[in-house]
Amino acid sequence: MTRDYSQFMPSTGTPTPTTPKRSALEILGWQPFFATQVDVDTLSATPPVRVTEVHKSGANVKGDGFDGLIPPSLDLAVGDWLLFDEALPTHSVLLERKSLFKRRAAGHAKHYQLIAANVDTVFVVTSCNADFNVARLERFIALAFESEVAPVIVLTKADLCEDTQPFIDEAQAISDRVPVIALNAKEGDVAGALSDWSAPGQTIAFLGTSGVGKSTLVNALFGQEKAATKGIREDDARGRHTTTARQLHFTENGLGVLDTPGMRELQLADAEAGIADLFSDVVELAAQCKFNDCAHETEPGCKVRAAIEAGTLDAARLERWRKLAAEERHNTATLAERRAQQKDFGKMIKTVTKAHKGRKGRR
Repeated sequence: MTRDYSQFMPSTGTPTPTTPKRSALEILGWQPFFATQVDVDTLSATPPVRVTEVHKSGANVKGDGFDGLIPPSLDLAVGDWLLFDEALPTHSVLLERKSLFKRRAAGHAKHYQLIAANVDTVFVVTSCNADFNVARLERFIALAFESEVAPVIVLTKADLCEDTQPFIDEAQAISDRVPVIALNAKEGDVAGALSDWSAPGQTIAFLGTSGVGKSTLVNALFGQEKAATKGIREDDARGRHTTTARQLHFTENGLGVLDTPGMRELQLADAEAGIADLFSDVVELAAQCKFNDCAHETEPGCKVRAAIEAGTLDAARLERWRKLAAEERHNTATLAERRAQQKDFGKMIKTVTKAHKGRKGRR
């Protein structure tokens, strides 16, 4: 069936005073950023679809009147947009991403794991209990800054805490660029609390550890159970895994909502800019030190140590910056080395194959 995709191209005229009904693609998050990458003829031949789930068996995609599976071939993330080739699905074209969350794969693996693409706002979720951890929150915020996605810290289980203010104060001290909200996801007005970042056509994601209430927030936004939920363990306030795969859901008015499994480990790589943005106060002080290679320990003219002694910089924050920056440099170098080895191995295979063909030709 031939479809008219001209309505999905960027508008060049004067906006009409009435708001038209949102199209099927707009409900899936189609925006001018993606439309400017293609023309109408391309859209007609290879209509756009969005990745809603990624499995070992392939990727679930949705489009205008289409809901199907693409066999595994492309390196896809939930939230990606593709130009779907019906005849050869594995030849579908991946559109440029607005944003991309990725991390070094958990464990000892030396490769990246794609988390989500084309997210507009990420809600970093944590609980007002023993699971609250500033260093962990900083990792998520640095990841968001690196991905150029607006982060918001959401403190859940406020109803189970006698005083939420200490948690709010610690969270707000992480960055003056990150809003902080505390709520009870089971009884409060979640949609209202998140409305400033949940406009139709936007895509939001919930990131955090297990059991902090991400799935409960998703269900509250939809007014129905979209994701399974469980309580937390009483012995350590840690959560139980409920969500087992990243899933992108859509509300009727066109808000994309991404629920993700809890992350026990978040190793950053290729995130130097995100860490610098998060710790901009430390970076600015370090730039004023007398020596360019100042280690911020006993060197004369160290502005960082001076700030700590004056009480304007927390020594613990400096140590977290050092640790995270060192980890990021190590991971980035390790993954770069792995890519170089794979590239050299590929060249060797091509050389051996070419030489083998040459010998066969001389027989």
